[in-house]
Amino acid sequence: MIQSELKEFLESKVSIYNNPKFIESDPIQIPHRYQLKEDIEISAFLTATIAWGNRKMIIKNADRMMQLLSNSPFDFIMNHKDSDLDKFDGFVHRTFNAEDFKYFIKALNNIYTNYGGMESIFQKNVTQDSIQPAIHEFKQIFFSLDHQVRTQKHVGDPNKGSACKRINMMLRWLIRKDNSGVDFGIWKTIPSSILSCPLDVHSGNVARKLGVLTRKQNDAKALLELDTSLRKLDSMDPVKYDFALFGLGVFEAF
Repeated sequence: MIQSELKEFLESKVSIYNNPKFIESDPIQIPHRYQLKEDIEISAFLTATIAWGNRKMIIKNADRMMQLLSNSPFDFIMNHKDSDLDKFDGFVHRTFNAEDFKYFIKALNNIYTNYGGMESIFQKNVTQDSIQPAIHEFKQIFFSLDHQVRTQKHVGDPNKGSACKRINMMLRWLIRKDNSGVDFGIWKTIPSSILSCPLDVHSGNVARKLGVLTRKQNDAKALLELDTSLRKLDSMDPVKYDFALFGLGVFEAF
């Protein structure tokens, strides 16, 4: 498939899946419940953190997380007492447990209290052509408080070879502004052109079949290769093709 045909094919799939109906079955429905910027970004981060496995279970457990935060994530994070975290006991999503969740609340409080929020950290650490250095720096700050080593696995680090699928998905949600009302575009200080595709088993397999990815592992090197290919198709909004790759893989078994 030549590049012009590939672009036309992927654009057609983007138009199918990048629409409000997509929200109904996707974890992005959780941050769509909120209007306050901080509520949207916090719920997006927490939802993306547990976004692996069965999608219905992801949504169910993300909904439970919001209930535990009294459905006001930012207010809870900024004003909770330590005793308020006791109700988290028993929460679990796969390997993400109550102790991990409690640390995430403390780390987010630290970020909003001392660093101006999540967007500020990312905005200060992006480069002209990549958001990956900012992900690394965010993780360094996020885990700057006392924590269990095991909790670190829930935030990827591109410097350690991770494709950082979940945090790249969150960044697509928060930074990319589309005309369909799926992605939010509320982080206006970072351009969509430097975003990376949330690379997982579905999008990776479809990308290989389409010839836009050759590396077999879904790691940081594969992400760079995929980003390079997608930016040739659309330099301003390359991650819109995530809708096409994901839709082809999950809904069409391409």
